[in-house]
Amino acid sequence: MSVQAELILDARNATGESPVWSGPEQALYWTDIPARKLWRWDAATAQTRSWEAPEMLACMAPAAQPGNWIAGMETGVFSLKPQADGTLDCQLLAAVSHAQDGMRFNDGRCDRQGRFLAGTMLMNMAAGARTGCVYSYQKNSGLTRLLDGFITPNGMAFSPDGRTMYLSDSHPSVQMVWAYDYDTQTGTPSRRRVFVDMNLLPGRPDGAAVDADGCYWICGNDAGLVHRFTPQGKLDRSLAVPVKKPAMCVFGGAGLDTLFVTSIRPGGIDLSDQPLAGGLFALRPGVCGLAEAACLY
Repeated sequence: MSVQAELILDARNATGESPVWSGPEQALYWTDIPARKLWRWDAATAQTRSWEAPEMLACMAPAAQPGNWIAGMETGVFSLKPQADGTLDCQLLAAVSHAQDGMRFNDGRCDRQGRFLAGTMLMNMAAGARTGCVYSYQKNSGLTRLLDGFITPNGMAFSPDGRTMYLSDSHPSVQMVWAYDYDTQTGTPSRRRVFVDMNLLPGRPDGAAVDADGCYWICGNDAGLVHRFTPQGKLDRSLAVPVKKPAMCVFGGAGLDTLFVTSIRPGGIDLSDQPLAGGLFALRPGVCGLAEAACLY
């Protein structure tokens, strides 16, 4: 199936991540991690704006309160509220105790029940330190560590019924995607098994989404591809984007039938073969996604 990627915005993000579609606003939000920025693109007007955060903003999810967000940053989980005057109201909800200095949150989202789950990583990926953990945040219990032993936890997503959790490690030495049984009552993952060995396919596993058919979409970082896998872990299709490092994807648009893809603009290298690196793209793959659950913090 041939699907042409459309450039939505030449954002030139250093690390464009965590795109989230806001249905009530018909707008896309996403982050640029090292730039410490929250971005917004309005579908009706194509206008964009951004807000600066006090520290690196890695992942986010909508909150139940309109106009509010929950986010994993450097030092913990925060509530966010973008202001009309261009400021970003940030309030710490739960501090994280990292295994060592130089760590931050990375990929994350809410489960179908409204718990916020996010992984941490050492920013110096070259060290290959397995200090990354996955945490769950809930209003009544705070921050709970669920899983550990990761280098770069990524690709978190949930099946339509919420009973399967997907998680990857995108570090070059790992490149695996796992599936877990997920207890929707307690928010506990168990019975980890290999879902996809990305060492056998082009691209490192980065950010992901699940569509209404229960298929798992994941960005193939370094390969300029977005892969779709069936619930059985079979590769269904691979769609191209005109950059080498797609970072994360999400379904949006009025019918949730547009797959938005953020990307990375590497520094210090020749980008003549990918001038749109760091841009925001849209694909229309012929399937629909699912609305993101709101966090009840």
